Formats: sequence, structure tokens, C-alpha cells
Amino acid sequence: MAQTAPFSSDTLMDLLRTIRTPQTGLSLASAGRLESCMVDDTGRLTLTLAVPREQAPELSGLCDEAAQKLQTLPNITSATLILTAHRPAGAPEPNTRPQRSAPAAAQPAAGGHRPLGGTPAAPDAPVLPGVKTIIAVASGKGGVGKSTTAVNLAVGLGMEGLKTGLLDADIHGPSLHRMLGTTGKPEVVEGRLQPVQAWGIRAVSLGMLVDEKAAMIWRGPMVMGAINQLLTDVDWGNLDVMVVDLPPGTGDAHLSLTQKVPLSGAVIVSTPQDIALIDARRGVTMFEKVKVPVLGLVENMSYFCCPNCGHNTELFGHGGARREAEAMGVPFLGEVPLLADIRSSADSGVPLVIGAPQSEGGKAWRAIAHTVATAIQTMQA
Repeated sequence: MAQTAPFSSDTLMDLLRTIRTPQTGLSLASAGRLESCMVDDTGRLTLTLAVPREQAPELSGLCDEAAQKLQTLPNITSATLILTAHRPAGAPEPNTRPQRSAPAAAQPAAGGHRPLGGTPAAPDAPVLPGVKTIIAVASGKGGVGKSTTAVNLAVGLGMEGLKTGLLDADIHGPSLHRMLGTTGKPEVVEGRLQPVQAWGIRAVSLGMLVDEKAAMIWRGPMVMGAINQLLTDVDWGNLDVMVVDLPPGTGDAHLSLTQKVPLSGAVIVSTPQDIALIDARRGVTMFEKVKVPVLGLVENMSYFCCPNCGHNTELFGHGGARREAEAMGVPFLGEVPLLADIRSSADSGVPLVIGAPQSEGGKAWRAIAHTVATAIQTMQA
């Protein structure tokens, strides 16, 4: 369980004051502001430091040295330093929407954030140069199975022969590390985080870096700073497709992501009842406004299949997402039933498309992944 650090902020800042850049002698303490410091029951320390955006590239190279020194503190077994680089108050958000006249796979992402610790990127340099296509999995409300869909879709795309990455952008509620069954922290090689390899895909989640019981009590700029770093400070390599699991709703994280990277499409997840479809409709409208194509709607928990008699019971209604997709003129990707196997697969860390591919849910997600893979291949043609 995470708890407040057993030493004062002065102790931390005194230590960070000794860590300076070789070029200018700037220290982490003089440039940064301590935002959070948590220690879990195993002695793992996670420290978050806010630094000026223009100094972030210079300071990020000090993170490994800082982590080593933080590890010398009493009762600390390991340490991680996370830098968040905020946009100055009042500064305009860069206009990073790509021109839709170019093919989706070839659209350049504009400036915005650049990799911390790397060479400053040219204003028109792609944020993720090795990633051909980026699609988002979103939902208008929580609890509809968005993350479960993202995991099974990503693994399913990998099974379709696509080199696939999975980014957990749900900073306040990261869960993909548990659903993928990953343990331990990702490695850092030459200052860049290495994605975890799981079930044939590459994945990164903030849940791999912090204690899963810790509450991420972060404001919007901190959340976007974390998402920026997960995008650009991770060595994603060459991918055919990256699946981004967005937080529920239609908030700042969604808008900012569409401004940072050229999203090629979005998958909206909903349950059949009207109250969920209202929020799904808002999600479709949001992506249309930012000119991101909606690849389709998925109806999760479409019906309950009795494991004893095989009878289907429509607990939340049925067919609502299909009718809504037809009304809005977007594709309907498929129905996924409500099954105990889906819950157990998420808890055990084995995606259903791997653990029970012949189950009703496994076949449904494989079919959805095949449809999305066909759409991606058409984009890249």
C-alpha cells in the first residue's frame, strides 16, 4: 500500500540539489517543484517533479542518476523519478491537427511535446515516427468494458499479423498491466523506457511504474505531462498500429491526444441500454468535431449466455448500439456477451482471445479485431 514518504521534502530537495546538468550546472532542485512522493510497502519510491517545459529535455537526462541517489534513502529499495513538463499558463496550445488531405499513415504530427532527454525535434517532426497507425478506444462513460475491449482488440490485432502496441492513457485508473498479467517495472535503456512484451504486443501503462493502490491525484496538466512522456519517452520502435486506451468521457485528455498525434480512427464501446448510448453518442460527436474517423461501435455486455443451459438473457437490453450506429451513420463492429470468463480472464491477466478463443466472447473479439485490421490495412494501402 502506498503511503507518504517517511522523510521531509527538504531532505529530498537537498538530495536533488546535488544532481546537476554537465552543460549548465542546473540542478533538479533549483529547476523543479516537488509534486508528489509516495513509498509502497516494499520500499519502492515514486517521486514526481514538475519542471519548466523548456528545461525538460536538459533535465530528463538526470533521472537515472536521481533514481540511484534516491535509492540510498533509508528503507528505500528502488526509486523512480517522473518529470512532468507543463505548458506555461496563458500559452496557446500548439495547433497540431494534421491535414486530412494526406493518407492517414503518412500524416505528420506537429511539434507539441518532444522526447525528454532527446534532441529537440523539428516543428514538423512526427511524435511517433515508427508508428504507422494510431487508433483510440473510447467510451462516453466508465464501466462499459472499454479497457477489456482495448486489451482484446490489441492482442487480436497482433494475432492478425500486425505489429501492435498498447498505451494505457487512463492515468487516473490504469488497469492494463493487470489485464495483461505483467509484473515488475519496464526497463530503461539509454534513457528511454522499454515497452513490456505481453501476448505478442508491446504495452506501457502508468500502472507498471507506480503502486496500483496509489491514488493518482493529479490535475489536468500533470495528466497530460504523463501521457506525453508515455508517448514520446518510450522506445515504441516500429509498429503497424498503436491502440490507445483513453479514459472515460470526453475531456481534456481526449482533446490533447488528438492534438499531439495523428489519430487515424476511434472505436467507441457502449452497453445496450439507453443511458449508456447517450454517452456513446457524445463520444462519436467529439471525434467527428476533431475530424477523427469513427471506425465503429462495439456493444459490450450485449446479452448474458447461461453457462448451464446456453440460453441468452438480455440483461441490459439488446441491439441498442447497432441501432445507434445506423442512426449516426457509423459502422457497427459487433456484439460481445456478458460472460464470467471475461471477468476471470481480466483478473488472471490472460486476454480472452488467448485464454478462450473459442468462447462466445473470444470469437466476438477476434471478429472485431479482424474488421479493424482490414480497415487499418486499407488506410495503409
